Amino acid sequence: MTDKPIPEMSFEEAMAALEQVVTQLERGDVALEDSIKLYERGAALKAHCADKLKAAEEKVELIRAQEGRAIGATPVEGM
Repeated sequence: MTDKPIPEMSFEEAMAALEQVVTQLERGDVALEDSIKLYERGAALKAHCADKLKAAEEKVELIRAQEGRAIGATPVEGM
């Protein structure tokens, strides 16, 4: 596990760290107190990944808007 603070992690780093947390928790060989800490870290990593994805989606929407394309809409064929 990396000591890098979660806010400084890239999406990929956070996903890898989250996978490690899940693997450790699934093994079930972690003491209860350590499991709670791992779960808390996993929740923070999940939130960080969600924030990164949301920021990426917002960038894509901005690019689409600048291109004059409808935001969040998919054209329907035949219209």
